[in-house]
Amino acid sequence: MGRAVQATSVDPEGLAEPDERPCSIGAYPDGPLLVRGSFDLLGPDGERIAVRRRTIALCRCGRTRTAPFCDGTHKAAGFTTRTPAPARPPDAAAAVAAAAPASPRG
Repeated sequence: MGRAVQATSVDPEGLAEPDERPCSIGAYPDGPLLVRGSFDLLGPDGERIAVRRRTIALCRCGRTRTAPFCDGTHKAAGFTTRTPAPARPPDAAAAVAAAAPASPRG
């Protein structure tokens, strides 16, 4: 993947300077992915995306205007990472009754 971009402070050009910490990525509940430490941030074309902070937040909701970075839009959009409760299975007795053939009346 190329040379690691390591972020701890900002140089005069506004780009991150080297940081020797290993990269860590954490998911913020109902929000972005937080990336810290040494990492390369590459776009879909493989080009390096400038990193200007020690910690960056990457969008997970898909609605940001500053892709790939989070701009807080997830809050207004109601983005959630919580999974909905699974659908309740049908009542077993009702399922058996529905599946049974109708008995002929005599």
